[in-house]
Amino acid sequence: MSYTRLRGVTHYEPDNTYESLVAFTGADSISRLISLDGTVVHEWPFAGVPARVIDPALNGGRVGDIGVQLSGSGDDRGGIYANGTVGQLNWEGDVVWQWGEQAPGGAARQNHDWELLPNGNRLLLVTVPRVVEQLGIPDTVGDQGLLEVSPDGEIVWQWLAGDHLDEFGFSPEGREALSATAARDPEDPWGYLEMNSAKSLGPNRWFETDPAFHPDNILVSFRKANIVALIEKSSGAIVWRLGPYFDATPGAQHQRINTHKVPRPVDQISGQHNPHLIAPGLPGAGNILVFDNQGGAGYPPAPLGIYAGSRVLEIDPSTRQIVWQYTAEDSGLPSWTFFSSFVSNAQRLPNGNTLITEGMQGRLFQVTPAGEVVWEYHSPYTGYGVAGEPEVSKVRVPGVDRLTSTTLVYRAQAVPFEWVPQP
Repeated sequence: MSYTRLRGVTHYEPDNTYESLVAFTGADSISRLISLDGTVVHEWPFAGVPARVIDPALNGGRVGDIGVQLSGSGDDRGGIYANGTVGQLNWEGDVVWQWGEQAPGGAARQNHDWELLPNGNRLLLVTVPRVVEQLGIPDTVGDQGLLEVSPDGEIVWQWLAGDHLDEFGFSPEGREALSATAARDPEDPWGYLEMNSAKSLGPNRWFETDPAFHPDNILVSFRKANIVALIEKSSGAIVWRLGPYFDATPGAQHQRINTHKVPRPVDQISGQHNPHLIAPGLPGAGNILVFDNQGGAGYPPAPLGIYAGSRVLEIDPSTRQIVWQYTAEDSGLPSWTFFSSFVSNAQRLPNGNTLITEGMQGRLFQVTPAGEVVWEYHSPYTGYGVAGEPEVSKVRVPGVDRLTSTTLVYRAQAVPFEWVPQP
């Protein structure tokens, strides 16, 4: 059986879009840079988790460099274990930096996120197989954490999630469910918390009145726990947190998805991805932008209704209020027509639009503040797993027990034209 889906650019309003290039890794494990008319401007034969074109201001002024994963680890568990070497390529595809063989265990095991810092070091989200004492089980599990690595490969700072479980706000029932889940499947290729993003705050307006928002501190996400947390870089402590639990919304389940009034208190997020502060100079600067998947997650599991749909939330971290959101209903469609239970991303653009990655569907689109879709692209690139080298990675789409064809996109990036060589 075969079926046909729309591919490539399906909608484009040049007068209403923010013009840029867009970078992403296709399900075929090739990273590409496209224009908004769908033309492939450049490509690199490597996957990135995520692939990210580097800001020349952080790269000595050199344009056209990209961060990707260069090799698999050989670990047959796949998932967060699968990466052996992470690296940076120039426009011509030459390796200008790489790290992995000198990592503990001989593999980077980088997954879900990374960042080139202003000091020239790299912040890497990594997996560390170890016994986590706070789980209370004897098994080795996939703990996740952060490494800061210098240009010459030295680890200069480390943080591991398993050392901070007491700071995550779990109820006794939640803590029991967390340990039981880890014990039931210690070889889980996605980890017992599935830490899925890490971003340093950088300069922001909150630091003037709240030391928790020091520019060096790092905003992270734990997908399986429904937690967004802020790590104090100097101490490693959790100094601000959203989740894991939220006040119940009155009325029917999933009324929250159909609620359009803002501002209002943040309600139940579930399976979220890539929370980050909107950068200075952009509309909404200092607020947290997060893709709230509304996919099954939580310890204990968050109740989700049958009319599930994903949403993008902009949150004022000082009041914990939703100040803007996007759901399918903002485009005049039923909530379930915009849904990705895992992966995905949102990025605020200089004109106030937002670039959204509905990753499970391989759909990239740009919306106005009012929710009008002004650009839409469906990745035409298929593969039989999530990003990774097929010959060394046994990664499967979560919840699918056989290799199946997918157009999945983990995360897309709007790239300014001046960040790459000009024709």
